Amino acid sequence: MTTKYIFVTGGVASSLGKGIIAASLGKLLNARGFRVTNQKLDPYINVDPGTLNPYEHGECYVTVDGHEADLDLGHYERFLNVETHKANNITTGRIYQNVIKKERRGDYLGKTVQVIPHITDEIKRNIKALGQSADFDFVITEIGGTVGDIESLPYIESLRQMKWELGNDCLCIHLTYVPFLAAAKELKTKPTQHSVKDLQQEGVQPDIIILRTEHHISDEIRRKVALFCNVEPDAVMQSIDASSIYRVPLNMQAEGLDRVVLRKTGFNPDIVPEADMTSWNGFLTKLEGATEEVHIALVGKYVQLQDAYKSIHESLSHAAAYNNRKLVLTSILSDAITPDNIAKSLKGQQGVVIAPGFGTRGVEGKFVTLHYCRENNIPCFGICMGMQAMAIEFARNVLGYADANSVEFDERTTHNVIDMMEDQKVLVNKGGSMRLGAYPCRLRKGTRVYDIYNQQTNKETDEPIDIIQERHRHRYEFNHAYQAEFEANGMQCSGINPDSGLVEIIELNNHPWYIGTQFHPEYSSRVLRPHPLFLSFVKAAIECGKQI
Repeated sequence: MTTKYIFVTGGVASSLGKGIIAASLGKLLNARGFRVTNQKLDPYINVDPGTLNPYEHGECYVTVDGHEADLDLGHYERFLNVETHKANNITTGRIYQNVIKKERRGDYLGKTVQVIPHITDEIKRNIKALGQSADFDFVITEIGGTVGDIESLPYIESLRQMKWELGNDCLCIHLTYVPFLAAAKELKTKPTQHSVKDLQQEGVQPDIIILRTEHHISDEIRRKVALFCNVEPDAVMQSIDASSIYRVPLNMQAEGLDRVVLRKTGFNPDIVPEADMTSWNGFLTKLEGATEEVHIALVGKYVQLQDAYKSIHESLSHAAAYNNRKLVLTSILSDAITPDNIAKSLKGQQGVVIAPGFGTRGVEGKFVTLHYCRENNIPCFGICMGMQAMAIEFARNVLGYADANSVEFDERTTHNVIDMMEDQKVLVNKGGSMRLGAYPCRLRKGTRVYDIYNQQTNKETDEPIDIIQERHRHRYEFNHAYQAEFEANGMQCSGINPDSGLVEIIELNNHPWYIGTQFHPEYSSRVLRPHPLFLSFVKAAIECGKQI
């Protein structure tokens, strides 16, 4: 069938949840049997979010092919249980970079390079290329920002052109905010009307309007919006506050979003099988029905912004639900942790996650936390730099190397437990020293991680799992010159890259649960397929039986 292109735009205010609406629609169409992918267009001029401070833009998500992407791609993967790639995230920086490269090569044959048609053609080329890359039935593209922003104009113009070129194979869903005025006790639609007029002035008529709200929107208000905004009454829907983002697909199914989309793109929704949301409902029952709590502390340097560790939060939430527990996550700024306050800081917690990050700020607080967890048998999960911090703390306090460190923090350390490997050093000036994307890891038989990956409840075959694929985003590595000494003192290197010999996983013997991964397992956790390491970690936190 011809690929259908659906665009999700936003108006009135930012942070309305365009990504969740886009992911929810993708889930509903996917559950009806269609091949669906989601895409994010980001209007900022950065080439990718890899160099952005997490306080600026939330977490940097990494795709299997090594692209540093917007965090909405994490929602897409978690909802649809599909992998995204570089083509699923486009920034203004990449668009302009590509156009300028073409101009320098002479591809435009001396023409004056302009926003229209050259920038818009490049945007459309990227959107259509994704649809053609894997023969998708639907490509759902979220346009970042808010209608009226100067940065978004080229994307809205590209949408206008595609609607003109593709007809019923392209439609626009516009998400707006409907404020409630407490003094008047009324919901106000005027901001929505103005937002739609702004979109119309840019040449785009929305096909569906979704009203973001904290209060139920009556049929009368819906008819009013339909009348003033030139859409059919059944194409005006509400997205009301939900107890969880994972309830949104069901809410939008009840609003008929997937049915209206199918009708407007040429399908008979009564003939296409209904979306099978049985498993999704099962997860929600666990998530919302859990009464007992599990208390987990997340120790990191960016905890003041909840989106900075979004995938870790969601992975813990999945794992808690499948362990029949309600997650209570406490974020602790690692900068503030000292030997004097560590016991008080972790009071009431059953497990601790040491978060990833770059740079020296807050790392000493991570060392203090790890020392406390290791000596007090508290389940502890170190991710990326969290694993590196585990290795440094162990070298300092078990092996006795007081100056053990990473060369990222101290280039003069005499015990470079974490270092850049020799083959990486050749690439530093070429910008190629980062390990990004999925890499293989061979699990050592007889270790805890081998058992964890081989005891996961949703294994599709009975074949043992010896090699896993996990995603990376880091530059420095465990120095395998210390491997024998670590293992002789109780810290096993239980996961090794089969191609390079680099250490991917470390785990402590004789401890309830103390594991560090050089990779980011949170990128691979799904609503219907939670990551085995998070499942096992939360289970261990529960089984420890007492809070700190």
